[in-house]
Amino acid sequence: MENLIAQVIGGALGGTAGAKVKPDNGLGNIGSLLAGGVGGVAGGQLLGGLMGAAGGDAAGGMDIGAMAGNLVGGGVAGMVVQMVVGMVMKKMKG
Repeated sequence: MENLIAQVIGGALGGTAGAKVKPDNGLGNIGSLLAGGVGGVAGGQLLGGLMGAAGGDAAGGMDIGAMAGNLVGGGVAGMVVQMVVGMVMKKMKG
């Protein structure tokens, strides 16, 4: 559960950062947070599945390294998703 929360937070921060990097593709504050959060969870789950992460819950404690990895991975995925969605929305508007 902690991994999922870290992915959402990282994704939301990444989505917000993506909107600041390229403001003309912005989705607004709420849109950037939502796109980033969804991207963070999706990217974090995909990365965890590819790397075979078992999660830090097996030992009964929190693994700080895994949590930091989820936060960073979610942030990067959230930024990418926000920027892609922003570009698509911009193209659709014309």
